[in-house]
Amino acid sequence: MGGPAPEGARPVTPGTPTPRTVTVRVPAKVNAQLGVGPARPDGFHDLANVFLAVGLYDTVSVTPADTLRITCTGPDADQVPLDRTNLAARAAELLAARHGIEPDVHIHIAKDIPVAGGMAGGSADGAGALLACDALWGTNASRAELLDICAELGSDVPFSLIGGAALGTGRGEKLAPLEVGGTFHWVFAVADGGLSTPAVYREFDRLTPAAPDPAASPDLLDALRTGDAKALAGALTNDLQAAALSLRPTLADTLAAGTAAGALAALVSGSGPTTAFLCADAEGAEAVAAALTVSGTCRTARTAISPTPGATVLSA
Repeated sequence: MGGPAPEGARPVTPGTPTPRTVTVRVPAKVNAQLGVGPARPDGFHDLANVFLAVGLYDTVSVTPADTLRITCTGPDADQVPLDRTNLAARAAELLAARHGIEPDVHIHIAKDIPVAGGMAGGSADGAGALLACDALWGTNASRAELLDICAELGSDVPFSLIGGAALGTGRGEKLAPLEVGGTFHWVFAVADGGLSTPAVYREFDRLTPAAPDPAASPDLLDALRTGDAKALAGALTNDLQAAALSLRPTLADTLAAGTAAGALAALVSGSGPTTAFLCADAEGAEAVAAALTVSGTCRTARTAISPTPGATVLSA
C-alpha cells in the first residue's frame, strides 16, 4: 500500500523515478582574529578575518517541489526566516537563474548552529543550499562559480563552502587557505536572543571612528601552523568585541565565567552574542562547558573542535 506523497513533492506516477533528496552538512565558524578597518564608501568594512570551521553543523536538504519553499527544525527554528530573505532560498534562486531553470525546490534546514549567534549559521545554510541544489539539478557549477555566488550572498558564505581554515580579506569574501598543525578544542556559550550584525558594526563605527587598516597577526598564523593552543590563546582578537559588549554588557559575565573555569582564552564569536572559549584539550573543554552551563551566564554551552571540512554532500 502506498501513502500520500511527501508534502511539497511533485506527484509520482507509475514508471517515473521518485524525486531524490540531496543533503549537505555545513559547519559553523569561529573567528580566531577579526580585524576590522574603517567603513568603506559602500558601507562594508575591510577585514583581516581568520576563519576556523568548527564542528557544529546545520544540515540542508533539497527535494524537487512545485515551488520554492523552506522549512526549518531545531533550536530557535522559529527565528529563522522562511521566506526568500533566507540565504538558502537566495542561493537556490541565484544558481537557478544562472542556468535558466526554475528554483522549484523544498529546502529543509535542520538547525544546530546558534541562530543570530555570530557563528555564520545563516551563511552556512546559504552555502549548504547552493551545494545541494548544484548536486540535485546537475548544474555542475565550477568551484569558481560557486564561490562567486557565495560572495554575492554574503561576506561569510564563501568560507562556509570551503571550511577548514582561511584568511578572509576584502569584506571577508576573498579567501586564502591557512595551514593548521593540529586540532583545537573550543566551547561555545549560547546566549539568550541574538545580536544584529549591522547594529554591532554601527556601534563599532561609533566607538572606533579612526580604525586602522586591518592586518593578519603573524603570531596567530604561526600558532595555527604549529598547532600551539597556548600561543593561539595569546593571539586571539576580535575588534567587534567592544561593540558587542557595549550592546550586551552581560556577555562580560559569560567571558569571565569561562576564563575562571579554566579556558585558555575567551572572546566574543564574530558579532556575538555567542562567546567562544579556547581550551587546552577535550577534557578541559568539557569542564569549561559544564561550568558555563551551571553559571547562569548563558543558555547552554557546546563543545566543538576545529578545523573541520566545509559544506559536504552527505547523501544524494
